[in-house]
Amino acid sequence: MKQVVQGIGSGRTACLETPWPDVSRGGVLVTVRSSLVSAGTERYVVDLARKSLIGKARQRPDHVKRVLQKVRAEGLRATFEQVQAKLDEPMTLGYSAAGVVLACGAGVSEFKPGDRVAAALPHVSVGIVGRNLCAPIPDGVSFEAAAYTSVAAIGLEGVRLTETTLGSSVLVIGLGLIGQICVALLKASGCRVFGTDLDPSKLALAKAFGADAVALGGNVDDIRSFSGGFGVDSVLITAATESNGPIELAAEGCRPKGRIVLVGVAGLNIPRPPFFQKELEFTVSSSLGAGRNDPLYEEKGIDYPIGYARWTAQRNMQAVLELMAAGKLPVEKLTTHRFPIERAPEAYDLITSGKEPYLGIVLEYPEVQEKPARRVDFAASKVSSEPGFSLVGAGNFARLVMLPALEAAGGFRWRGVCTAKGMSAEHTGRTKGFAFATTDLDEILKDAETSTVLVATRHDLHAEIVMKVLRAGKNVFVEKPLCIRADELFEIEALLRELGEKAPLLMVGFNRRFAPAAAELKRHFEGVAPLSISYRFAPGPIPSEHWTQDEEVGGGRIVGEACHPLHLCIALAGSRPVKVHAESVANVGGVQTTDDRVFITMRHENGSISSVSYQAGGDKAFPAERIEMFGGGRVGTVEQWGDIELWQGGRRKTRNGARDRGHRAEFKELVRAVREGGAWPIPWEEIRGATWASLAAVQSLRTGEPVDADW
Repeated sequence: MKQVVQGIGSGRTACLETPWPDVSRGGVLVTVRSSLVSAGTERYVVDLARKSLIGKARQRPDHVKRVLQKVRAEGLRATFEQVQAKLDEPMTLGYSAAGVVLACGAGVSEFKPGDRVAAALPHVSVGIVGRNLCAPIPDGVSFEAAAYTSVAAIGLEGVRLTETTLGSSVLVIGLGLIGQICVALLKASGCRVFGTDLDPSKLALAKAFGADAVALGGNVDDIRSFSGGFGVDSVLITAATESNGPIELAAEGCRPKGRIVLVGVAGLNIPRPPFFQKELEFTVSSSLGAGRNDPLYEEKGIDYPIGYARWTAQRNMQAVLELMAAGKLPVEKLTTHRFPIERAPEAYDLITSGKEPYLGIVLEYPEVQEKPARRVDFAASKVSSEPGFSLVGAGNFARLVMLPALEAAGGFRWRGVCTAKGMSAEHTGRTKGFAFATTDLDEILKDAETSTVLVATRHDLHAEIVMKVLRAGKNVFVEKPLCIRADELFEIEALLRELGEKAPLLMVGFNRRFAPAAAELKRHFEGVAPLSISYRFAPGPIPSEHWTQDEEVGGGRIVGEACHPLHLCIALAGSRPVKVHAESVANVGGVQTTDDRVFITMRHENGSISSVSYQAGGDKAFPAERIEMFGGGRVGTVEQWGDIELWQGGRRKTRNGARDRGHRAEFKELVRAVREGGAWPIPWEEIRGATWASLAAVQSLRTGEPVDADW
């Protein structure tokens, strides 16, 4: 299938061939027939991508700040490699499309194959969208008109925020695509509309869309005259500019206690005198409506009750489609250019070059005839005796950390890369030398040349994929955690018992076990037991809506991330845990999770005791990790994986080295084990112990009681 992407580093806009996406639960698979280029939003993205590195830095100083923080935390080399990899990845373009439903995922009953729908999809010939981000197209509305739906819904949400009523006077600043749509929507609401733009050709079109008056550039006297001398009731700013002019014009043209809504882009230097004197209200409209950017709404399909959120993103989409069907929103008048999907880069050259005027640019797609192609093959690789590795999941961690570390280890060859939506699989496969990209896990499992599968998906998929890979007779490396539920752990354990000596290698991404500093601690305390271990792990806050905080998807931060320090404590103590107790801070006057500010204590079978302080409530610049060990007249400390102190017999040995958390050594050991066989790099007892301990810690938090192991 075809997909339009924007290279961030290269600045190149391209139409790529990618595998068809998988049909996920709650998703709707759509074959697109038309999509609309949102000239304002997408031009900003393309212009930014085409700037030099310095230009990008000037445009996004927030990203520069994050890079500098990463340099302090992880070092210059690791940061440089990750920034380069990030710049190399493509970005999807587009969000407003229309087409035909091909299939529906589990739980979707509102749509059926063959339904015509408008959807918040990128420019892609076949795409998967959440059930709440698509709406049925009424009879009489063409695919081209329906392709305007998402963009029109953005305009409608802005109109709703103006809180206008029948007879209200409204000023629309900026008569581009959304501005023209807003004029029509306001007229359909019974408002009187004054439109202004710097382009005289857009004024006549605004009149055709129903504007009562228009003016070039906007004259305050004309606006006041239009509004009976009082000023308009509301202002919609739909312009796209860095200038503060629209804000100033809006404040001057508004009546006392009027309302200004920013839908587009403008300077936000709010002039105090007019806002103070008139007690003006100012708000920024957020995309399509309630639910947009909410994972529960978009990904899980949980709708907002209509009594509490009358106009959600989907209901706004339905409303504009009904207006199109009624002839009150003639978006077909806005189309100035049409391009077949293969020529999409020409459309972006048009909007960035300014060679000719444009407004509505529609991309057209052929009707899908072929069977789903969920695999794309790349150039045939050379015949090799080295083991074949395949990758499932190609998110940030896989691309920015796992792949470079594996490539540094060497001694293997890439086979397949599998992702749910296909674009990241295509890009990763094409740029990293994989033999093929796919959205079908079975393509990986049946590939005879794949000996080892790397799993880097969202956490809720880990257990299922691990068991499928093991049953297929292939080695598996799964990025932590192994699983997110106790029943999954028991199923994996039962499968390993069933497979017995024929069980392939299973390894979990507990990289810190392989860090040079961890090895030095282990040597320093060789033969000493029991030990006392204290591990401070302060990873920084993550928003509560992030998928890792969702216990059903990410398992929560204890299961998904605190398993790292829990495992290392088990490895350093050389003994499995027999009791776990956890306590978190009290959340006074709030509703945010406190699971990421917790102390977890483990009693080990050999009498050792370890304490993990997992704290996300501090400053990001603070050193995130510190280990202290005591026992046998010895002391050892490690801070940030580079600063080591070892004490014995009144003497101190120190080392200040690179901040190596063990990723490269971890994958080097994986490749060695795959090639040579023998004992697993991480014993099953450690893997099970760390997984159980993280699940037990959550149980302890919920019950308030320690949890004893049942080995």
